[in-house]
Amino acid sequence: MKEKFLQMILFVIVSTILTASSVMADVALWGSTTCQKRFLEPGADALKAATGIKIKIYGIGTGKGMLALFEGKTAVAISSNTLEESIKTAQKVRKKAGKPLIEVPEGLKFHTITEDAIVPIINIKNPITELSWEQLADLNTGKVKNWKDVGGPDLPVQVITSHAGSSTKAVFKKFVMEKAEYAPDAIEVLSTRLEINEVSKHEGGIGAISTGFFKLNQGRAKIVNSDEIKRPIGLITIGEPNREVQKIIDFFRSDEGKKYIR
Repeated sequence: MKEKFLQMILFVIVSTILTASSVMADVALWGSTTCQKRFLEPGADALKAATGIKIKIYGIGTGKGMLALFEGKTAVAISSNTLEESIKTAQKVRKKAGKPLIEVPEGLKFHTITEDAIVPIINIKNPITELSWEQLADLNTGKVKNWKDVGGPDLPVQVITSHAGSSTKAVFKKFVMEKAEYAPDAIEVLSTRLEINEVSKHEGGIGAISTGFFKLNQGRAKIVNSDEIKRPIGLITIGEPNREVQKIIDFFRSDEGKKYIR
């Protein structure tokens, strides 16, 4: 009788250990809304089914996501830019907030999931179909104030751009605008969704967003043909990723996970 009782106790202990080891903590991912919409939200349910990992996504922009990583608020940041540029974007957020530059930890690692393209968008009523990088730069800096000066209608240009912590903004500004400042009257919004909304409202509006995001949320905007602007999107960790984060990386790099990249 005593032996059976001990066997039962042992069974309960082993079962508890096995159950505990199979349950993984929720993983919080802070940063890029492009990552959020391109693969994390579309693949969240499949990821949980395959790995048991439930993710919580905080789409606050690459820069703020990097700061959350540096400050120990999260074990992983999500970024839609290179590691070097993601760090610069984080420092821009600090600078705009009037705070000193933050100390960057050593051993940062970028885990690429896929590539993303940035496309210029304009209001659907605007007949323009193609713009060079020079024209895009002139429009976004305010050098060109009327669409008629680039072959369009007699219509004032309204520049729409994202917040300082946006990697999409940083990449576009670096490559297309050669780091020049945006037009003084540019409307700055807090998310890609709002950028599309604003371009949709302003007949003379112009913005630049992720092509993957545009396919999911077109509003009353359209893509203008131009030279390609590409950047990597992925996860950033300090040192090697922990077990849960590594499983997230492995899943989205797998054949099954790739099905959910939009």
